Amino acid sequence: MEYRTRIGNRLLAALPHADFDLLVPHLRKTSLERDLVLVRSGDPVGQIYFPCTALIAFVMDMPNGQAVATTVIGNEGAAGILSALRTMHSPMTAVVRVAGTAWQISPARFQAALVRSHALADAVQLHMRSLLVQFQHMAACNALHSVEARLARWLLQIHDQIGQDTLPLTQETLSELLGVRRTTVTHVVQKLRASGAIRSNRRSSIEVDRQGLEAAACECYGIMRDRIDRIVSAEGLKPSGRGATAAQGPQRPHAQPWTNGDKVQVRPHVAGASRSRSH
Repeated sequence: MEYRTRIGNRLLAALPHADFDLLVPHLRKTSLERDLVLVRSGDPVGQIYFPCTALIAFVMDMPNGQAVATTVIGNEGAAGILSALRTMHSPMTAVVRVAGTAWQISPARFQAALVRSHALADAVQLHMRSLLVQFQHMAACNALHSVEARLARWLLQIHDQIGQDTLPLTQETLSELLGVRRTTVTHVVQKLRASGAIRSNRRSSIEVDRQGLEAAACECYGIMRDRIDRIVSAEGLKPSGRGATAAQGPQRPHAQPWTNGDKVQVRPHVAGASRSRSH
């Protein structure tokens, strides 16, 4: 449906209409600049972010001063969503690594909608399950596969998340993702460029060749992509009999979400309206 594309975040777009309507009045569109720190490790989580075109990295600061990215969140998920279950401090630092847009909502507002919607509760559980699967799979990947194959996997994943052939990634970001020094990043990037997986690389961006990257990546990319696609598919979240629709009384026509400026608007359903006007 057209409105799902307009929302821009696959996790939000997978929600049934009635359940998404609970969030609509409180969602705000925001622009996130690269290297913006959304929350530091140990600080309270102040906002939940649903990226559209931005990319957010969860970074763990090691005692020796090195920073390692444990995962990245793009348009398939959310950052800070666990805070909706209870008041909490962030276990890791969340940093914007690709500038772009995201929907944001306060944990309190999201929690208020959560208690009225089983589909939202399912979305939180599915997202956390997705992160756990990624953590486990990446631990195995890091132990078994070469740095070159792992970099190709990361570049494919980020290409999926932001939908651009030129990825605005610095050497610092690649070093965080791989857990290696920048000199190693430079060497691996040169190898991928020689193989044709990367068309060009500059100091803060990499132009990729999708087919070449898929040939260079380990099998982990395809496995993880398929699992994420199943989790955040529109079929993955079903309204329950006691969900938002039941809480609001008799079933009503679905409102049609659309975007205008920095807010999500709701266009009421009009009987007999054409498809082009009702989505």
